[in-house]
Amino acid sequence: MWLTRMAMSDEAKPTGSQASPYTYAQAGVSIDAGNALVRAIGPLARSTRRPGADADLGGFGGVFDPKAAGYSDPLLVAANDGVGTKLKLAIEHDAHDGVGIDLVAMCVNDLIVQAAEPLFFLDYYASGKLDNTVATRVIAGIAEGCRQAGCALIGGETAEMPGMYADGDYDLAGFCVGAVERERLLTGDKVASGDVILGLASNGVHSNGFSLVRRLATDKGWTLDAPAPFDGSRTLLDTLMAPTRIYVRSLLPLVQAGRIHALAHITGGGLLENIPRVMPAGCHAVVDAGTWELPALIAFLQSEGAIVPEEMARTFNCGIGMVVVLAEDEVAGVTEALEAAGEQVFRIGRVYAGEKGCTVAGPAGTFASAGNWTATHHG
Repeated sequence: MWLTRMAMSDEAKPTGSQASPYTYAQAGVSIDAGNALVRAIGPLARSTRRPGADADLGGFGGVFDPKAAGYSDPLLVAANDGVGTKLKLAIEHDAHDGVGIDLVAMCVNDLIVQAAEPLFFLDYYASGKLDNTVATRVIAGIAEGCRQAGCALIGGETAEMPGMYADGDYDLAGFCVGAVERERLLTGDKVASGDVILGLASNGVHSNGFSLVRRLATDKGWTLDAPAPFDGSRTLLDTLMAPTRIYVRSLLPLVQAGRIHALAHITGGGLLENIPRVMPAGCHAVVDAGTWELPALIAFLQSEGAIVPEEMARTFNCGIGMVVVLAEDEVAGVTEALEAAGEQVFRIGRVYAGEKGCTVAGPAGTFASAGNWTATHHG
């Protein structure tokens, strides 16, 4: 048996450099550090408990009970995502506390656009050598994001893989499952000519476009820990690292009440590529970019990079993190409810009869979507 210490003849005993037994720790993986991390994050996971998720971490799989969550005929909706190269700024500047919120936001905001309530979340944290201090800060952010979204953190995976990552580097992935009663699923089929388009303000760049942000920072020699040129009360780094806004609690009562026809999470691809994904055949969205002011951070990025407006509209959220499509007679009531929930709401456009797609028009010009409506999240 392999667990039994076997006696060896002198001829069979290892010699030279093989005289000492190998261990996993020698190869760069600490099982003890991994166990210590699980113990440290246990209270964080417990702080996200909700009906349907009551078990502690440590099992081989997370368990969720939809019946206990109050569902009778649910459809399950799943989403997964990462944070992209925003992580490089977090790693380079010891700014780990918000990226866990970003991770959750990128998943749960994708669920709410189909009217799904986020139920449970799992994370994947991978590094070359586990740093429990950093990992705990990241997972504390994940737990905070779960609390904001009302979902339970029921498990995850911490992978220590020597040689796969440079010293200090780590990567994140998140997986979330939500549920919606069958008759409440949002598919965009209710969208019609004459519907109004509202925009909910973003928190900043959110988690897309950071490869371009980092290129600008390098080429322009920005001092990220200095006050932002457009906001002397915050550093430039703080404005860039502001966590992605989570819209779930504001929108969930409205989609459950059937008051919204469609939602679009404005991520990679910007307004031009994401709005058409919820337009049915025969409907064309027209967005008036003059109906809200470009946030100072995003205007700064455009100015520093001399980025043309069309590129801005398909790279950054340009100040709109979520789009709401609804009937004209619902606009006043839904706007009031969203503002009461803490959202800043703009009336930004309308749906017209026409070829499926989106046009963004404003003082800087008019731009139409190119027809790629399966946009993925770009880092």
